[in-house]
Amino acid sequence: MERTRRHDKRALESIPVGSLGLIPLTGCRQMGEEIDKYLIDWRAERESEHKNSLAFAGYQRPSYIVECSLPRFGTGEGKGVLNQSVRGMDLYILVDVVNYSMTYSLFGRENHMSPDDHYQNLKRVIAAVGGKARRITVIMPYLYESRQHKRSMRESLDCAIALQELVRMGVDNIITFDAHDPRVQNAIPLNGFDTVMPVYQFVKGLVLHVPGLKIDADHMMVVSPDEAGMKRAVYVANVLGLDMGMFYKRRDYTQLVNGKNPVVAHEFLGSDVEGKDIIIIDDMLSSGDSCLEVARALKQRKAGRIFIFATFGLFTQGLARFDEAHETGVIDHVLTTNLIYQSPELLSRSWYISCDLSKYIAYLIDTLNHDSSISDLLNPSERIQSIVRRYMEGGSQVLAE
Repeated sequence: MERTRRHDKRALESIPVGSLGLIPLTGCRQMGEEIDKYLIDWRAERESEHKNSLAFAGYQRPSYIVECSLPRFGTGEGKGVLNQSVRGMDLYILVDVVNYSMTYSLFGRENHMSPDDHYQNLKRVIAAVGGKARRITVIMPYLYESRQHKRSMRESLDCAIALQELVRMGVDNIITFDAHDPRVQNAIPLNGFDTVMPVYQFVKGLVLHVPGLKIDADHMMVVSPDEAGMKRAVYVANVLGLDMGMFYKRRDYTQLVNGKNPVVAHEFLGSDVEGKDIIIIDDMLSSGDSCLEVARALKQRKAGRIFIFATFGLFTQGLARFDEAHETGVIDHVLTTNLIYQSPELLSRSWYISCDLSKYIAYLIDTLNHDSSISDLLNPSERIQSIVRRYMEGGSQVLAE
């Protein structure tokens, strides 16, 4: 069903940096097309204001997508090919490095693409641009190798190396979402690096799909599943005016299992959760074990409904454990974004709520192309409070109209 698109373009007065070009790589074509539709709608209205200005030549086009192809040889080797000129363009390359559903032929056998394959494709497209673009911005929602962001022993520092490699290839700005550790940007201190929190989309998804919420400190609470996610939980709690709590992982430092010290128990720090709805917020759900253990521990403390917010729903061990947790009343809903691949099985689950970020990314691209500030987009506290206020006054049906 075609989404209703409100004409809510941003008021942008500055001259564009260059002719806008959007390159969605293999694995995020659908999101790229959604972003393109928003840009076409907004600029169809705005173009009439500047149609006689040379600086706005090519501002209104039937599509901003630059077609490219990434063919593979029988050995699995590949190349990047641009099917049109990008000289002088302000390019935005969109890549989903964890889309495991994409495949290619390797010596006659089907091979699923790994994060390394997607990252290599990104570099191929940048190489095909060949320095002809005016500016290159990479939008990489799930930051490549972001879980290997710091060195604690004799090991590689993959995320920092990848960022430096992209900068050396001519990338001017990198936009990611909810980076595992934003301090990794210190590897490229002279280049643009923005990490975005999709809190507004989470809150909007929750209030649109869940009736009867009482969003105040007496009836709701935010919980971080570990000490590393404290900053994220503090932000959400402060914006919504809620109390917060934290679990910390008590580990057995005498053992090493799969490169990590195993978790012995989750200990809770915070006020009484009895009867309160709980928001557990994290950057990603990998296997999901940690969040589900935290949810069970909260239920033992007589918590009410439990909602899990996670920017990236990887579900690396499948959905069965979440099905079971929902059936037994441990969790009520899981909210993740469409920034990475979502399987049809996931989208079919009754406990799952998908939060769409395509319009938000279109806002970012439209604003940056005009070289305008995105500060209000990076800190949406006023919009969050506004949508909560409208929900408390009129419920979900008011927001859906």
